[in-house]
Amino acid sequence: MISSDFVKVWSKLSKEIHTYMDSQLSPALTEGQLNVLELLSSNDRMKPSDFIDYLATTPAAITTLLDRMEKGELIVRERDEKDRRIVWVIMTEKGQRECARGLGLREEFIRQYLSRISSHNQQLLVYLLGKMAG
Repeated sequence: MISSDFVKVWSKLSKEIHTYMDSQLSPALTEGQLNVLELLSSNDRMKPSDFIDYLATTPAAITTLLDRMEKGELIVRERDEKDRRIVWVIMTEKGQRECARGLGLREEFIRQYLSRISSHNQQLLVYLLGKMAG
């Protein structure tokens, strides 16, 4: 059945990318932290609640993740000057460097996988995955 074949291939690819990223990012960064930094790289600052839609996790887990990132000097949290109830998450210079490193590692890994198929098939794959994702 095609769906079970898809699940097997998708699971294999997902496992390989997670294993690779975990080994290459360690010890300064995790894949979850890279996802936060990637979001922050396209937004100057974000509220912790803004991450919920992107990270598919709980507010408590996001708080724990941000705590670890702040301890690792990847981000800082600052209170809004006008409304002290609002906390902004901002990437540090170290966070910017680690984000660039992590995105480069991921790009290289994906490029190696995609190099196994023709340029035309790469475009087709991206198109079909986009259709599946809606």
